[in-house]
This record gives sequence, C-alpha cells and structure tokens, in this order.
Amino acid sequence: MWPGAGPWQASVGSVAVALLVAAVIARFFIPRLWSPSGIKPRGAASSAAAAGARLPAGSLGWPLLGETLAFIFAAYSQRPESFAEERRLLYGSVFKSHLWGAPAVVSSDPEVSRAVLQADASAFVPWYPRSLMELMGDSSILVLGGGLQRRVHGLAGAFFKSPHLKARVTADMQRRVGRAMDAWRRNNGGSGGGATVVRVQDEAKSIVFEILVRALIGLDEGHEMQYLRQQFKEFIAGLISLPVKLPGTQLYRSLKAKKRMTKLIQKIIQEKRRQKRITDECDNLRETDHPRDMIDVLLGNGSDELTNELISDNMIDFMIPAEDSVPVLITLAVKYLSECPLALQQLEEENMELKRQKSGTGETLEWTDYMSLTFTQHVITETLRMGNIINGIMRKAVRDVEVRGHLIPKGWRVLVYFRAVHLDAAVHDDPHAFNPWRWEERTDVMSSSGFTPFGGGQRLCPGLDLARLEASIFLHHLVTSFRWVAEEDAVVNFPTVRLSRGMPIAVTPRT
Repeated sequence: MWPGAGPWQASVGSVAVALLVAAVIARFFIPRLWSPSGIKPRGAASSAAAAGARLPAGSLGWPLLGETLAFIFAAYSQRPESFAEERRLLYGSVFKSHLWGAPAVVSSDPEVSRAVLQADASAFVPWYPRSLMELMGDSSILVLGGGLQRRVHGLAGAFFKSPHLKARVTADMQRRVGRAMDAWRRNNGGSGGGATVVRVQDEAKSIVFEILVRALIGLDEGHEMQYLRQQFKEFIAGLISLPVKLPGTQLYRSLKAKKRMTKLIQKIIQEKRRQKRITDECDNLRETDHPRDMIDVLLGNGSDELTNELISDNMIDFMIPAEDSVPVLITLAVKYLSECPLALQQLEEENMELKRQKSGTGETLEWTDYMSLTFTQHVITETLRMGNIINGIMRKAVRDVEVRGHLIPKGWRVLVYFRAVHLDAAVHDDPHAFNPWRWEERTDVMSSSGFTPFGGGQRLCPGLDLARLEASIFLHHLVTSFRWVAEEDAVVNFPTVRLSRGMPIAVTPRT
C-alpha cells in the first residue's frame, strides 16, 4: 500500500475517467503547471544542472494522462513491478515518467532511493493524492515538516520503542489472541471435531485495531471502541477516492466519519488535560510513572504547538497501520508459510521449543522472548520483502535537486518504488521465491539500502518494532496451538495490498 492509503472502491474504468477529468482540469484551468517538457521555465543558473546532473531518460507518456494508466494496469496484475521492470530495461533504474497528473522521476535504484529518503525538507516534501490530503489535514505527521514534524515523530518513536509499552502490548496481544483462538476451539468442538474455517485477515484486523487504539488513546474495549472502529472503516475508505466532496460521495462520507472520530478523541484529550492540571497542582506525578498512551506522551511534552486538533489528527493517522499494515503482514506470513512447508516446519519447531522452555519454568512469555525468535524474525522480514505492504512513497522536489548524478527539477514528483527494489534479481537472488533463510547472513537488515519496507530517513515508520512484535505473537500462538490447511487465495496489490478472500484457513487444535 501507499503510506496512509486505504481501500479504493473504484474500478479501473472509473479510475481512468477520474484521471482524465483531473488532467483536463489541470491542463485548461491551471495552464502554468503544464509545459511540453513538464518543467516550469526557469533560468539557466540551475545549481543542479550546473553541477552536471541530467534529467533521467524516459517517456512522459500520453498527453494529459501520462503513464498513469499503464502504472494502474500493472498494479492490478500479479506483477505490479512490471511497470518499472520494463522501463528499467529501456532507460535504466532511474527514469522519468508522468504519474498522477505530474511529471515524475521513478527510482528502483537502492542508492538513489536511499538518498531521497534521507533528504530533508529543503530538498523534498511528502506528496499524496488530493483525497488523502483532504482527509489527513495540514497537521498530519504525514505532511508536517521542520521542527514540529521531528518533535512528533521523535516522541512517537521513543514511545513505540519503549520497553514499558512493548510489555503492555505483549500482555494485551496475548490476551486478545488467546480469546480469539479460544473461540476457534469452541467452534471446532461444536462442529463435531471437524476443522473450523477462520479468515486470518479479518481476525488480525479486529485484534490489532483494539491493541493499537488502546496504546494510542487509552480506550478500552466496549461501545466506544466499536463506534470508533465503525467510523474508522468509513474514514479509511476515502483515503484514495475521487476528490469530490459532494454529499453522497465517498470523500464526503469519510470526512463526516473523521469529524465524528475527532469529536470522540478530543473529548478524551480534554479530559486528560483536566486530569493533568489536577495532577500537576497536587504534585503527585512520580518520576517512575509511565505515560499510559500516546496522548499522554504528547500532552506531557508541554508544547503549545501540540494542540488538541493536531493530537487528534495524528492519533487517527497512527491508527492506519491497524487496518492495513500489521494485519496484512500477519496474513501474508500465514499465506507464504502455507505455501512453504519447510519454512513452516522450522517456524513450528522454534516456537514449540520456546513454549516448552517457558512451560517448564512456569514463566510468562515476555516481549523479548518473541523478538529473540531468530527464524520467526527472518520469516517476518521475508514477508515484508515479498509482500511490499508499502509499495513505495512519493516526494515533491521543492527546488532543483541532484541525486547521484540525476536531476530532479523543482516541482517534479519522485516515486521511490520499494517493490521494484525488493523484487529485483540484481539485489535479491530469486526474488519471487519465499526464502526466509536468505536473511541468515545479514546481520543488520534495516541498514541495507535494498530493504526499506518501513520507509527511511526522518520519516521512518516509528512503529516498526511494534509491527514485528505483534506479528511474532500472533504467529507463535497460531503455530503452537493449531494446525491448518489454507484455502486458495490471491494477493491483490492495488490500491492496497490485501488478500482477496481474507486468507481462509481450516484450523484444528494441536493435541
């Protein structure tokens, strides 16, 4: 998926119509954005050009539409990376194109992509589709820049990485996964001992959403949690939709859903501010106390810039991985393991050994136990590489930028296409094979420029450790409690990565 993207309920045909309409509007009502070269006229004193950088080779495609339709048709296929692969053979791993109504440079080169990700706001700023920008708002961490972005990102990263939160998430996840799997067992018993069919994707979404919302805003299970989830589903459906806000459109419904979520979250924030004033006046807060949730972390910073609106908007942003990223990671891991018996066997052996060790001593599994499962982490890493839950990110050049000899003109977009790198045979041997063992010799996976499933630079996903932890817990309890037979299912790669049938598996309890 694209960072922050949600389901898009349009067909290819409607997408094409929307793009054509948008292109016509841009062409005739904003003519200064369009020139034959796709570059705004500028003086000869371009520092990047003067330094010898050159615009990459490539094609701007059809008038108005550019190459967007070709990108979409490839994205709906089983090989979305074919769009980049075909052009890489013609022009190289960095090439120019025209996507989503603007000239763009596409990178499937690990070093160029890394340089773009590491660049600061003086060179590139985030760029997202208009519907997503409408829903996220100006205070979203996805678009914030400068010191405020660094502050929010740093606070979130420190909180999500804290041992205290990991311990809480582990306990919550174990309890919630255990309750779900108890229900599977009861259904199994009620069916006369036969297998129970569960849809991994649906189960994972339900579990992860509740865990993450509790960590973000301190909301426990109950009516408000269910209400929030209903509104969130409506909200996320509009993240990539036609940018029309008329009543009855998806974007209109999504904006209404966000208002309802914001009202609930701001009520929580206001109550927390009131409690904080009382606590501060009484001077009862001990240094050993830990923030209960992410709202507490932001309120505790004491910055006037962290307004109720900014906090509520970003709490909604941080919920997005609970709907897309983490549940899909879990679901894809189950799919790939089902198709690779040797990997599943080794995963089972590793997790059963941990379970025996802890059962023998009477100890409860801690978050460090799950993260120490070496082969399980290799499985998660390989799932991230093959699954490409985040296909790539887009940036906009705020000035002429030179990146490793390539000129990216001011105003152009840059598509850092993770999928094309992760599935490039020049970077990863036999890239379309699920091979967790390939990571055994790579001691520092996240430092590799050829592996960027969580983005990079100042906007590296702050919740990457939690994503791995939650997936590890789910897989541990699944393989140590059940055997399963997977039904046929297909991966859909656009506009978000998901399993078309939700990954149904027939589970039977281990005896």
